Amino acid sequence: MIETALLALGLVLIVEGLVYALAPSFLEQILAALRTLTEEQLRLMGVVAIAIGLFFVWCAKMLGA
Repeated sequence: MIETALLALGLVLIVEGLVYALAPSFLEQILAALRTLTEEQLRLMGVVAIAIGLFFVWCAKMLGA
């Protein structure tokens, strides 16, 4: 189980690092757009991201990961 958690954390850090390394100006635009959203909209985005993440984890487990 700890191996899976470390793998997941490593993959998240790789994806996050790629955004910063390959498109820092695009990231600045995204952050500026996020600043215009209300707190409720940001919470909804967070809940949707959690739901999608859970779906991906469930799919991976069903495929044998």
